[in-house]
Amino acid sequence: MQAVEVFSARDLRNRSGELIKHAEQGHMTIITKHGKPSMLAIPFDENLLRHGIQRTMALHFVQSRQMTLAQAARFAGIDLEAFIELLGSSGIDAVDYPPEELEAELEHAL
Repeated sequence: MQAVEVFSARDLRNRSGELIKHAEQGHMTIITKHGKPSMLAIPFDENLLRHGIQRTMALHFVQSRQMTLAQAARFAGIDLEAFIELLGSSGIDAVDYPPEELEAELEHAL
C-alpha cells in the first residue's frame, strides 16, 4: 500500500474510473471539497471485512510508513503486542529494515 491519495470533488466527477482503479490496487483516497477533506474512500478488501475500518486503516498507515507501530496500535484501539500479531496475520512485516540498516541497528543494540 502507498500513502493516501487525494482527489478533489471535481476529480471524483471527472476521474471516477481512476479512483476505482486506485481502490482496486489497495489505495485509500481522501476526497476534498473546496480544499477540505470531505470523504474517505477505502478499498473493500479482506482486511476491511475481517478487521473493520479502524484496524484496516492502522494496517495501511504502518505499511505505508505513515505511522509507527505504537501510533497505529493506539489508532486501532489495541495494545502493541496484539497489533503486531494483527500485522503478522495480515501478512505485513512489523519490521521492514533494509539488510544494511538492520545490521547497523543490531550493532548498536549489542
